[in-house]
Amino acid sequence: MAILLICLGGLAVLDGVVTLLWQEPISALIASIHQDELSSDLSRVEHAVPSSAERHALAGLLTERRRIAFLAEQMERQSGDGAAVGRIVIPRIDASYVVVKGTDEADLESGPGVYSDTFFPGIGGTTAIAGHRTTFLAPFRHIDSLARGNTIHLEMPYAHFTYTVIGHRVVSPSDVQAAVADVGYPRLVLSACTPLFSAAKRLLVYARLTRVVPVGAARLLTGGVIARPIESPLHRPAPKVLPPVLESLNPQRVAPVAQ
Repeated sequence: MAILLICLGGLAVLDGVVTLLWQEPISALIASIHQDELSSDLSRVEHAVPSSAERHALAGLLTERRRIAFLAEQMERQSGDGAAVGRIVIPRIDASYVVVKGTDEADLESGPGVYSDTFFPGIGGTTAIAGHRTTFLAPFRHIDSLARGNTIHLEMPYAHFTYTVIGHRVVSPSDVQAAVADVGYPRLVLSACTPLFSAAKRLLVYARLTRVVPVGAARLLTGGVIARPIESPLHRPAPKVLPPVLESLNPQRVAPVAQ
């Protein structure tokens, strides 16, 4: 019995050390199995053929933006809580995980989840995604290291979205609006508990949509035209301001005219 207790104690200490240095190993194994299953589910969704009603609706949408928005709304409405809806890729921290719909405890045990109070990418407004930092694969463990200019990719079955990090903020758990509020432009907000091993605060990483590449049913426009990436620069060029005086190309023949 003494030997058994010693072994159990040693395993507990080892689990604590691994959790401190990496993540909680048992929940990581569970989440890894869930991620494998979700990857298969997501692949089936990506290769699914639109229904006849969806094809009819898409035929009347003449821009890629409208097609993407339509498919995003369809997916948001049809997906159940915990269902695979896309993949988040964060190169700066070498993260790649299947994203699910919903942020209940059971949802986040499988992977990062989209807040139900926000929109799927492509609809507009804010897309907020929550994830663990120490358990269940700890997908957002290192989001505190993201800096302005880093990119975050959301690969949805209907389009691939690129967001550029513009800042971060620490708020209280009750300040939900800081994560889900509509700010007038498409953005992504990552949310996770902070500091590590504590749920005292929420770390929010803000990123603005800068590029959209239509895929799947959103890619082929009416008439077989191939949709092009939609670019949205963070800082739009300032409008050209006319000089106060319009100068002639040949000032020797025509005098300047006041504006």
